[in-house]
Amino acid sequence: MNFENPISTRQAFRHLHAEIRQLVHHIQAGGAIRIKPAATAGKAPASGKSIANLAHYLALRELDLRPLQEKLSEAGLSSLSSIESHVFASLKSVLHMLSRALGISTDISSDCLFPDFRESVETLEKNTTMVLGQPHHRRTTRIMVTMPTEAADDYAFVYNLIKEGMDIARINCAHDNADTWRRMIDNIRQAAAESQFPCRIMMDLAGHKIRTGPIADDSQALNIKIKKNSRGKPSSTITFRIIPDEKRDDAMAAGKPGKVFLFPVPNAVYTNLIAGDRFSIIDARGKQRYITIAAQSSDQPVTGYCDKTIHLVTGLQVTWQRRDNASYKDQHAFKFVNLNPVVRKIRLFAGDNLCLHKQQIPGFIEQSPADGRLSTHAHISCSSASMIDLLDLGARVWIDDGKISAYISEKNADHVVLRISRTTSKGAKLKSGMGLNFPETTLNLPVLTEKDQSDLDFICENADMVGFSFVETADGLHALADELLKRNASTMPIIAKIETARAVKNLPDILFAGLSRNPVGIMIARGDLAVELGNVRMAEIQEEILWLCEAAHVPVIWATQVLESIAKYGVRSRPEFTDAAMSARAECVMLNKGPYIIDAVRSLNAVLKCMQQHQHKKHALLRAMHWQAGNI
Repeated sequence: MNFENPISTRQAFRHLHAEIRQLVHHIQAGGAIRIKPAATAGKAPASGKSIANLAHYLALRELDLRPLQEKLSEAGLSSLSSIESHVFASLKSVLHMLSRALGISTDISSDCLFPDFRESVETLEKNTTMVLGQPHHRRTTRIMVTMPTEAADDYAFVYNLIKEGMDIARINCAHDNADTWRRMIDNIRQAAAESQFPCRIMMDLAGHKIRTGPIADDSQALNIKIKKNSRGKPSSTITFRIIPDEKRDDAMAAGKPGKVFLFPVPNAVYTNLIAGDRFSIIDARGKQRYITIAAQSSDQPVTGYCDKTIHLVTGLQVTWQRRDNASYKDQHAFKFVNLNPVVRKIRLFAGDNLCLHKQQIPGFIEQSPADGRLSTHAHISCSSASMIDLLDLGARVWIDDGKISAYISEKNADHVVLRISRTTSKGAKLKSGMGLNFPETTLNLPVLTEKDQSDLDFICENADMVGFSFVETADGLHALADELLKRNASTMPIIAKIETARAVKNLPDILFAGLSRNPVGIMIARGDLAVELGNVRMAEIQEEILWLCEAAHVPVIWATQVLESIAKYGVRSRPEFTDAAMSARAECVMLNKGPYIIDAVRSLNAVLKCMQQHQHKKHALLRAMHWQAGNI
């Protein structure tokens, strides 16, 4: 366009005026189709403008606006690139400016209420506060942290998390139990009161996470890994029940008592053990380990403790030692025999076959020569046998968050055969309890499991919001809202976790359903979602989710693998800081648990404070730039 020539400019403005008018008519017609069903769902009056704006935005994004955007920018007008939260108001403003420039009158009206710019910003802020709580720590983006089990008993750990910047504590109902959750909540509430930094609690329903079944036991090896706390220090010890050889059969028949491991010793050694004795072992990985005998009353079993990770194999030499002044003296040597059932790990490579059985059989592995190499045929069950009938030949399957890729190569009455198509060059371990994803299969599972229903009673009494795992449809969200209503919790916020391709496809309907019921937020669960969509598609979809939620004035939680290298290993990864900076466009960022989670919270807090001066949603904030060496 030539805007230096007045005649050409006027002609260009007339064309733009006509295009914008046509665009307004398009979103009015397209929006009306979507607004009507939402209105019949019994929407709350306060969300009416948000429903209208989302409907207008969906109609707007049906079109390719790039040519129009270029012409608007060239004319010095809004390019429409950041109108998510106030669609109709922005188009009306552009049309008004063009009408003024042309000296004509344009009367444009709407048959529904719509938010203006300021109102849209205030509505999103109000909804965010309603769902996620007031912002603290001098930043607007909240920080959510997944609670490890130790949060139930380590008050100082919880207090430090809140002091360093945690705004919301997440408790995953797929782990631990109600007693542990209650102790976590008590610590969180007390720490929030003492630190004077309020902290909300979100509890996640476990949902239908389909997992691999048990794997056959291997009686030879016993590998016990000790747990560490948030500072990387041992948080517990390994407990062994010392038994004489003569009672081996009785002990094995009774099974493993909880977290106590059986350690058989010769009868003569057992009868002469005293408190303070120890067993010296060079374990299977060449590490020196000691098991110290504890003082016990005469009617209690003899117990030994080890404070380091230990790898035991049947046949290892054990030396019984007794303290003599400042040192220990050897008393007797014997061979260790493992009596504990131990999970065996199966390693899979590309080209291997994995049979997924309906029958709940212990997993096992077969190997046979084929095509000049040793072919592996593994067998395992899964936690939802009925799902196997729904799988079609060629359908993709992901195992362990995509670490193992496979497809259905054969289907039988009692099992399907998965052909492994990709692992790392070193293969991948298949273990019990690994997640299974079926991105091309509609499973049609019940919205809530029996466990979810039971956990919901606890959540309604103790939490501030409920996380809805694997929601895929508007009907699913309505079903949860109905259950909350039964429990007198109709105002409890629902965090809809977008974890599947089907959920992405139905996200507009899920948002409409949320706006008509309980306060709602959206979590972008990037881990499961990336498994289903692929990493490249995921990068695009997370942007679209942010835009749709802004159009609905619904807060977003950016989740999965944020600063994970710090949280898990205490190592700072530069690309992860870039990802953390991008997360500032969401209203909340979630960190997963790890030994160094307090460091991760501290780092994320600093990043978010910095980025809020430069970015708000899609808007770049043009703070003055200072390039002097002392300010870089």
